[in-house]
Parts: sequence; C-alpha cells; structure tokens
Amino acid sequence: MVEFAELYERLKKEKAELLEKLEQLRTLGQPSAERKVGSPFGKREEGADEASELEKRLALVKRLEESLNDIEHALQKYEAGTYGLCDDCGRAIEQARLEAIPQASLCLRCKASRAKDVKGAR
Repeated sequence: MVEFAELYERLKKEKAELLEKLEQLRTLGQPSAERKVGSPFGKREEGADEASELEKRLALVKRLEESLNDIEHALQKYEAGTYGLCDDCGRAIEQARLEAIPQASLCLRCKASRAKDVKGAR
C-alpha cells in the first residue's frame, strides 16, 4: 500500500515534468524561418502544414495544461488535508485508484456517475 506522502512526491515530480514539456512546446511554437523550396503549391502548402502543426501543438498543450491543473488540485488537497477524499461525495477514494492516478479527485462511483451523465447528455 502506497502512502499519501509517496503519492504527493509523485505528483510534484509529474508537475515538474509537465511544466518542462509545456515550456518545450512553447519554445517550439516560435515561427520557423525555414521555407520549403520547389513546392508546386508554394506558400499555400506551407501555410496548411504550419496550420496543421499548430493545431496539433495547441491540442497537446491543452491536454498538458488540463493534466497540470488536475495535479495542482491534488497537491492543494494534500496540503489542505483533504487528499484522498472525493470532491463530490466526500468519501475516501479507493487506494488502488489513487495509486494508478494520484491526481484522481473522484471516487469510482462518482466518476462513473459523471461519465454516465455526459453520455446521456449526448
């Protein structure tokens, strides 16, 4: 059984890794001075490629930022003494769930209920 202190350390390490990845993506996001030579479609093809890459990069940044927010929320809960308690019902989150996903903020029952609600709303 993993202790909360170990999970806290994992969360801090993952936060640092996510911040580093985000910084790298933002650095890569700077416009490139390179231009394709000899393309029959010229700048239109180049612009489409750049737009596609930008879209992919923005989607990745969004996912990383969402993960970072989840981790920061879990770290705040740890510091407040409420880590391991479900945000919805207040019951303890299953130990196995926390070991697998240390940033989990919902117990399995509440997570399943939310997923069901989202599915029904579609």
